[in-house]
Amino acid sequence: MPEVRWPLLVLAAILIAALALVAWAWIRRTRVRKRLPARHAPRLRHPIVLAHGVLGFDEIAVAGRRHRYFRNIADRLGSLGAEFHHPRVPGTATVAVRAGRLVELVRDLPGERVNVIAHSMGGLDARYAIARLGLAERVASLVTIGAPHRGTPLAEFSLSRATAKMLRLAALADLTPQALERFNREVPDAADVAYCSVVGWTRLSHTNPLLWPTHAYLSVRSGPNDGLVPASSQRWGKVLREVQADHWAQVGWSLGFDAIALYEEILRELVGLGF
Repeated sequence: MPEVRWPLLVLAAILIAALALVAWAWIRRTRVRKRLPARHAPRLRHPIVLAHGVLGFDEIAVAGRRHRYFRNIADRLGSLGAEFHHPRVPGTATVAVRAGRLVELVRDLPGERVNVIAHSMGGLDARYAIARLGLAERVASLVTIGAPHRGTPLAEFSLSRATAKMLRLAALADLTPQALERFNREVPDAADVAYCSVVGWTRLSHTNPLLWPTHAYLSVRSGPNDGLVPASSQRWGKVLREVQADHWAQVGWSLGFDAIALYEEILRELVGLGF
């Protein structure tokens, strides 16, 4: 009996230590942020529209607290003076449908122009809205983060297609490499809009465990990736940053990556470009 219990006790001790380490890291990070002196967010000429990706949302409740898709980004930088808008488009629809809704929402905003920061499929929605639906006159700049501009092999995977059919996930068909070849031919960049991108990738050990299977698959197929999109697919226009952040960390859903600092850097870049 003691021989059986000993490994269990060791395993329990390791788990408790790991949980304690995570809790300590969270508390320390929170305290450090509270001690940081207040700063002013970069003053942009135009407000910021945050465009979410597939299965995205504007706000959800988790453990009794409300969180946005771009977690804590607008709350932190908005309190320092930046202006954000959070349009919600159909989470599972095609690019054309999502882009149509994005156009409606942006046209309802005050002011002449906006800067769009778009994550994942939101980058394709914005490009389509700008090039095909007349939104170019309202958009000064588009910054895409982790966007599949050249598709992702995950969309071709048979299990992915079966899951998409079951969930009525029409968006998946627009995310294959073949679909993006056509998309890039038919959706040219607008001359009066500045296109920029942020490229994210991680090592497996620094990726959310829920993304390990897809990360491993993409590593074999496409090389460096963020768990859902190959790094080689994410570059479009001027590359502002390459960051070690998985697909979810890029929008603030991680303890190990400071997404707020990334978005502050993006705003500073846009200020430098005159937007």
